[in-house]
Amino acid sequence: MKARVVRIGNSRGIRIPKAVIEQCHLHGAVDLEIQQGQLVIRSASKPRVGWSEVFGQMHRHGDDQLLDAETSAPSTWDRKDWTW
Repeated sequence: MKARVVRIGNSRGIRIPKAVIEQCHLHGAVDLEIQQGQLVIRSASKPRVGWSEVFGQMHRHGDDQLLDAETSAPSTWDRKDWTW
């Protein structure tokens, strides 16, 4: 399939046929990436999707504790001398 680069204001763009958009499940925002001189367009990733469920699982398994609890305890200086 070929498309023509067209002028859109001061930018350039291409028109993507509806069938291609539907087949690739492109909706709303998209990510653009250049790979070896080629433009790759994909649905925008949601980097934190599913985090809530994973953190819930961690909590249920007791795996949500601080790893550096000893070093994060307040020091004498923290308790006596530190002010906001």
